Amino acid sequence: MDQVRYEEVLNSCSLLKDLDMLPLGDLTEIGERGVHLSGGQKQRVQLARALYKNADIYLLDDPFSAVDAHTAASLFNMITDFLPTLPVQVMIIFPCGN
Repeated sequence: MDQVRYEEVLNSCSLLKDLDMLPLGDLTEIGERGVHLSGGQKQRVQLARALYKNADIYLLDDPFSAVDAHTAASLFNMITDFLPTLPVQVMIIFPCGN
């Protein structure tokens, strides 16, 4: 595991405070038998998993839908600061209004 990248991704996805609140930090079991996360926390964990992969292409389907506007703006800014560390990137994010 790349510890430096791991910490950068956690910071970019605003997960550091969440991990501090979990009984075993990032080793805490999540899900049916473990701790339950809010919708926003789940969204940020999924985003962190995607960013940690260091993929060539990221397909994000409304990645800020489960977070409030302030958190969405903060995540967007942190992620756009993080993504330039990748060799090539294209980011298209658009909400679909009904």
